[in-house]
Amino acid sequence: MTRWQDEVEEGKRFQFGQNWKRFLEDFDQERLAQSRLALQRSLRRESLEGLSFLDIGSGSGIHSLAARSLGARVHSFDYDGDSVACTRQLKESVRMGDEGWTIERGSALDESYVRSLGKFDIVYSWGVLHHTGDLWEALRIADLPVRRGGSLFLALYNDQGGLSRMWTAIKRVYVESSPPVRMALTLGTGLGLTLRQVPGRVARGMNPIPIEAWRAKREDRGMSQWTDLVDWVGGYPFEVARPEEVFEFYRERGYELEFLKTCGGGRGCNEYVLRKDGGSE
Repeated sequence: MTRWQDEVEEGKRFQFGQNWKRFLEDFDQERLAQSRLALQRSLRRESLEGLSFLDIGSGSGIHSLAARSLGARVHSFDYDGDSVACTRQLKESVRMGDEGWTIERGSALDESYVRSLGKFDIVYSWGVLHHTGDLWEALRIADLPVRRGGSLFLALYNDQGGLSRMWTAIKRVYVESSPPVRMALTLGTGLGLTLRQVPGRVARGMNPIPIEAWRAKREDRGMSQWTDLVDWVGGYPFEVARPEEVFEFYRERGYELEFLKTCGGGRGCNEYVLRKDGGSE
């Protein structure tokens, strides 16, 4: 995986794993509970007992841990070496020696590797495939390990047209810049996004500063507002997709939509749970 390190050093890729390391410093059971709840709601299952779960791009490992705690047999992999280390660290701290949870390093664009993993009841990739550098190829490969009758759970950045092109440029500047410039971009973006909310909040008689949004982030899959902000500003490569494009892409491959949660046409991810035709493999 020297290619990953080369891309980081050449200013072509954001270090997601470094961001996840900071996130894990604040990991607790409350975050895990929220991650579990998000899986239960979207998959419409109280338990994953007896099911196999593939986490493509495991990041911090929290969602793999949530799936395992719900009873699934879990296989996690990530392209980012630091993210793999984070997932292993989390497993060692909470479920050391658990033979029902496998963690490896691998690429979502490596078709041979993904095929070698076999078939899974649930294939999960939240906010990952749009950072591979080849979104549609990654979406094609993500279909391969889904068992007939199984589910594919994806979250992909929404296509905002010109705004998405602007964010792509900002992210490219971020990964090519020095740490002080990166911090300035992150703080400036955070301030700008906050100030955009002020007029509407004042008009509704609310506190102009959305402090509760930072606190409530724990209830969004157990995440952190700061971690998500850094990920958003620096997350490069960066691609986007419209829901109708994703629907058609997977409809042609025998999928039906089971769950959809959009970001309202704005900045952020649209979530999809798609079930694969239950015919023979």
